[in-house]
Amino acid sequence: MGNYPDALRYTKEHEWTRIAGNTATVGMTIFAKDQLGDVVYLELPEVGATVTRGQPFGVVESTKAVSELFSPVTGKVTKVNKALVDAPEGINDDPHEKGWMLEIEMTQPAEAGQLLSAKQYEDLIAQEQ
Repeated sequence: MGNYPDALRYTKEHEWTRIAGNTATVGMTIFAKDQLGDVVYLELPEVGATVTRGQPFGVVESTKAVSELFSPVTGKVTKVNKALVDAPEGINDDPHEKGWMLEIEMTQPAEAGQLLSAKQYEDLIAQEQ
């Protein structure tokens, strides 16, 4: 596999998370992007919205399907990638860097410890295929 950076943490719903202090940057994994096909529409929460771990925070639409996006942590949205909302195809090009969707100020930072490592995520994908 090798497409999943060790510095990121992952969810079973195929979102990635980059933790820096109390901030979690969130995006969709390459696996999810490959399963969906070309992303054509993205709906994200507004800055200031509250998100809850395991609950939907947005919607992604592709040429194949419409799917909900699930929050990896609980907290307040502090930043949204507006460029990605305007041009969602950025997810297709680079889901782990340019494809970040939002930043969350975590209110329960211990939740980050429940996210999967790159190895655990790769094992999960292998089981799903």
